[in-house]
Amino acid sequence: MLEAAFEHPIKLIANALGVPPPAMIEMGKKHGVPAALVGAKEHAIRQVNAGVDILVAQGTEAGGHCGEVATMVLVPEALAAIKNIRDVPVLAAGGIMNGSQMAACMAMGAAGVWTGSVWLATTESETSEIFRQKMIEASSRDAVRVRSRTGKPARQLRSPWTESWERSPESPGALPMPLMSLVSENALRSVERAAAGGNDKARDLVTYFVGQGVGLVENVRSATGVVQDFKSEFLEAVERMNALLDDE
Repeated sequence: MLEAAFEHPIKLIANALGVPPPAMIEMGKKHGVPAALVGAKEHAIRQVNAGVDILVAQGTEAGGHCGEVATMVLVPEALAAIKNIRDVPVLAAGGIMNGSQMAACMAMGAAGVWTGSVWLATTESETSEIFRQKMIEASSRDAVRVRSRTGKPARQLRSPWTESWERSPESPGALPMPLMSLVSENALRSVERAAAGGNDKARDLVTYFVGQGVGLVENVRSATGVVQDFKSEFLEAVERMNALLDDE
């Protein structure tokens, strides 16, 4: 997979769910910049010692596989943990949906942010129109951290699928990774097809990886619109902070 990836003009390769093997670090440094996603300060220490060039501190608010520590706590923890090891840029991730949040993360010391869920509600997204509409309808509490899609804790949109697997007394429980995906992926693709065909019960079942920031989604925008909004919101947040200093 690494060899196939590096046949393309990629600029970064990121590793999650464990410390990357030395071969991956070596290939990353040869072809670009190796990065790693971490969810706890001890993960940050191991990744930096392994040789990654960028660290992504991903809080539990994030969509997909995530840990248990919130972004607001994890980012300064990770920065403090690696301070005396090596100078590695830390990107904040998890629940970041607008420019004011980006400014807040950079105020904590992050070099920038790594975003995911905000792009799912764009016209260019791989998600279906049905899922995008469900994102608009959802609250932040509808992004649940469960094992019923991959076998590992992954945050996704609540649906009868997640509820039945996680809460029903008749549920056999999730299989370990990667076996759970063999159960879920084909079934959920069938759900998407049925929902697109107008099946209301299938629409209820539609789910996908998404973070708690889903509660901030108000409409579907273009990717360009997201970028422009981030820029203006970031500037407004910085101006508010500067105004606080001026008041002093």
